[in-house]
Amino acid sequence: MPHRKRKVFEKGHRRKLLVVVDESPEFDAALYFAARVARRTGGTLCFVYVIGPGDFTHWIGVEAIRREEETSRANALFRRARIKLATVDCQDLEPEEVILEGQTNEELVELIESDEDIAVLVLGAASDAEGPGPLVSMLATGKGAGTFPIPIYIVPGTLTPEDIQALA
Repeated sequence: MPHRKRKVFEKGHRRKLLVVVDESPEFDAALYFAARVARRTGGTLCFVYVIGPGDFTHWIGVEAIRREEETSRANALFRRARIKLATVDCQDLEPEEVILEGQTNEELVELIESDEDIAVLVLGAASDAEGPGPLVSMLATGKGAGTFPIPIYIVPGTLTPEDIQALA
């Protein structure tokens, strides 16, 4: 199935770097890298948080509370990420914030296919013995890696803001 054409360099469009927002230690490296690249290329950021599917579908009230709590958590993480942008002198980027619900990999592909300005997905790789992290493993090394609709930048989670400034 052909992917939607990217229009990031056409008139009226702006290149977006997509960053999955979470509480992992490697998130900071992905955020700083994406912000520096966006700043240097005249692009912008798109933050995404995916609420996983719930196990409480037969208890509608419990599922609604879970969804509300996850939405609050997403908004708190977005606020925290915007604050962190100020520490690398990128507070003026004003990222777009998107909350989705479903399986992360499927939701990311749907978001990318629906927004022709998203040009790159930026992920942080964990540096511990357990591996690079579930999302990196699933998207970058899984069976869908060769058919993913946009490039994936994988940023080592051990990079400092100073390291990233020298690279991006």
